[in-house]
Amino acid sequence: MRKSPGHERHPEHHVREQPLGLWMKVEIDGEVIADSIDVVQVVEDRNPVRYYFPRDDVAMRRLVRSDTSTDCPFKGRATYYSLRLGTGLMRDVAWSYEDPYEEHQGLRGRIAFWEEQIPTLLIEPRL
Repeated sequence: MRKSPGHERHPEHHVREQPLGLWMKVEIDGEVIADSIDVVQVVEDRNPVRYYFPRDDVAMRRLVRSDTSTDCPFKGRATYYSLRLGTGLMRDVAWSYEDPYEEHQGLRGRIAFWEEQIPTLLIEPRL
């Protein structure tokens, strides 16, 4: 495990993870894509709040791993997934940290969804 270079260089930047303890769902066009009570909320300075779902609670059959990856100096390398909807594919709308930095092991293998990229996506407490 490696320490985050971002946290070492920018200790003023905060990335806070916390288990929500609420049953949450991700719904797209009326179809539930993720449904879990084991959701981690991430609040990061200058970024939207994100919700990370365990893979076991995500319809992984709908996700296709893409060639895209990005490096976050605080959390690590993110691998991206495209979402199969009907006959189409929404590119790079979800991501996962397979091997996050030491400070963010709670995100390992979880899936987050890029709400801004999916106009019909709802991430909300399940009623």
